Amino acid sequence: MIPMKAISTLAVAVVAATFVAPCVAQTVIDTKRIISTGLVYPTCITHAPGDSTRLFVLEKAGRIRIINLATNTLVATSFLDIDALVTGGASTGDEQGLLGMAFDPNYATNGQFYVYYTGTGTNNLARYTVSSNPNVANSAGVVMMTWADPYTNHNGGWIEFGPDGNLYMGTGDGGSANDPGNRAQNLSDRLGKLHRIKPTIGGSSPYYTIPSDNPFAGGATTADDTVWTYGMRNPWRCSFDRQTGDLWIADVGQNAAEEINFQAAGTGAGRNYGWRCTEGNSSTGLTGCTFGSPSLTAPIHVYSHVTGTTGGYSISGGVVYRGCRIPDLRGTYFFADYVNANIWSFRYVNGVKSEFQNRNAALGTSAEGGVVNQVVTFGEDEDGEVYIADHGGQIYKIIPASGDGPCIPPLVGDLDLNGAVNGADLGLLLAGWGTCGTPCPGDLDRNGFVEGFDLGLLLSNWSI
Repeated sequence: MIPMKAISTLAVAVVAATFVAPCVAQTVIDTKRIISTGLVYPTCITHAPGDSTRLFVLEKAGRIRIINLATNTLVATSFLDIDALVTGGASTGDEQGLLGMAFDPNYATNGQFYVYYTGTGTNNLARYTVSSNPNVANSAGVVMMTWADPYTNHNGGWIEFGPDGNLYMGTGDGGSANDPGNRAQNLSDRLGKLHRIKPTIGGSSPYYTIPSDNPFAGGATTADDTVWTYGMRNPWRCSFDRQTGDLWIADVGQNAAEEINFQAAGTGAGRNYGWRCTEGNSSTGLTGCTFGSPSLTAPIHVYSHVTGTTGGYSISGGVVYRGCRIPDLRGTYFFADYVNANIWSFRYVNGVKSEFQNRNAALGTSAEGGVVNQVVTFGEDEDGEVYIADHGGQIYKIIPASGDGPCIPPLVGDLDLNGAVNGADLGLLLAGWGTCGTPCPGDLDRNGFVEGFDLGLLLSNWSI
């Protein structure tokens, strides 16, 4: 066994060497248009676990379409068509439709996936299964949750499995202005929240259980057992960082500001993000909670309702880049404003925001001349490459300006996925020394422990 004192001495030396290493210029990036026609008002982009050949794109009207990534073409037949169940999907002027999709982590064996859509005066979470044809789902599903929604706007719609295997779901405050029912602050109301459930495999209604560590589970109050966090106006696109497990939450503002909230992996239960008394970092003057209270959690990023490249009027939350085509951008969060057509990015590490950039010049016009406008959503493929959907039905991929190409597998030991194995990676490995939880990037041999063998694997690829 390698003594920890020796390992610590080594760590100090190599981390110091890393900090004096020369800086490397950041890769110039561009967008590549992979779909130009054939999609009608896309709302969500996702992929099935373990499937690097396809993307799934939701259309507002109630259809799920498949993109063949080998040919960058749409499969002619819809994967699923629930147009008959969806209300408001054909309209371009409201926020209703088929809004979210998530594949079960064990989709390859159980075939289950989940969708979020608006009905007549309701929002709905439903479960479907794939048929014997991998490009066609069974048409019959089961509704897991349905709840009243008094207005046509602020429907939320994001659903995604977290690293803990639970399904997370974002709901809007029910619409209109000023959250007239103060629903976002009412724990017994599903609206204006993030929810967290454990779907069952098959089984009977309600087709899910309540995780025992949900913050309001089993209490004596009327709190909804499924609530994870609350105090949100309209979370439009959230995402988990596939490497760290951190959760990013973009919340659409009302009159003053748009915001991004952040939950480090393993945190966030029971947080109150402050709507309707808070918008961004400012007081709304409305009742329901107390502006400035220490019980409220502030956003990590806010931008104002102004024209130009620094602001906008409707945030479209994005994803953290973890692909392999642009190693120096790994760990960078991309997001956009739907109205002003701005695209930005920044890093957020240990509570510090850095490298904030407006990406319009690089990403606003694709290599083929397509204009990226009215960004609705971002998505990832199996390899962690990032895609953008605009309201007009075009799908773009973020690529190096030098051109797209196959992914190069990351080096064993490159824990921060920046293309090199160095002191930063050693620090990550040592931070999890011994028995580790999930995620555990330092457990390179996947035996549940970070130990000398893992250290040897890392050092064998040392590259500073």
